Amino acid sequence: MKAVATTLRPRKTPVQVRSAATVETLHMAAIQVLLQGGLSRCTTTRIAERAGISVGSLYQYYPNRDALLAGVLERHLEGVASAVERACHEHRGQQLSQMGSAFVVAFLAAKLRDPEEAKALYAVAEERGGAALAARMRTRIAAAVTAMLASAPDARFDDPALVAKIALGALVGPVQTLLKETAPARVTARLEKELILLVTAYLQAHQSKPKRRSKPAAIARRHQKSKAVAS
Repeated sequence: MKAVATTLRPRKTPVQVRSAATVETLHMAAIQVLLQGGLSRCTTTRIAERAGISVGSLYQYYPNRDALLAGVLERHLEGVASAVERACHEHRGQQLSQMGSAFVVAFLAAKLRDPEEAKALYAVAEERGGAALAARMRTRIAAAVTAMLASAPDARFDDPALVAKIALGALVGPVQTLLKETAPARVTARLEKELILLVTAYLQAHQSKPKRRSKPAAIARRHQKSKAVAS
């Protein structure tokens, strides 16, 4: 596994603005070639041609095609995680319903910003380090949601980390299905509304209720208070 991971690493990380622009161009070209011809026709030669640079320049940044695709996938997942982290930070301390809605909207907006791109990347992710990258993204998102839930003024969760993970799973599942299959337009249009309803209802159903005091204990406290006043 370590050897496989090494082959998917970029040769160098761009520091200068010009280098960063070149990598961005390569990423865009890789997606375009992938969408146009599929994985079998997505070669470094075609990607370089689409980007308007030489293959040698491509190899300065990535050792092979799969490393480039892994870089594109990582950038996509980084965008999703960062978007959710920002939304969760901005909604700390707000009502639970607002938290649930913000979480769903941010995740879907970032993940499905370009559905065709997301679908193409999902199709190749499992063979190009995608599992590890996706796990890293889910960990970041779950941590951000956990911190947000812990700040809710109208709820007190027994285990906010567990609730966050399950809520995230409730989003990932339908989105993966949408990307794997050709869903009707009406399903895509209603996805956000339905997932907001699902996640918000789940969060509200799992918030801890304050414990009610038992009657004997309450009577004993009132009795002690009465004695103190009488004395």
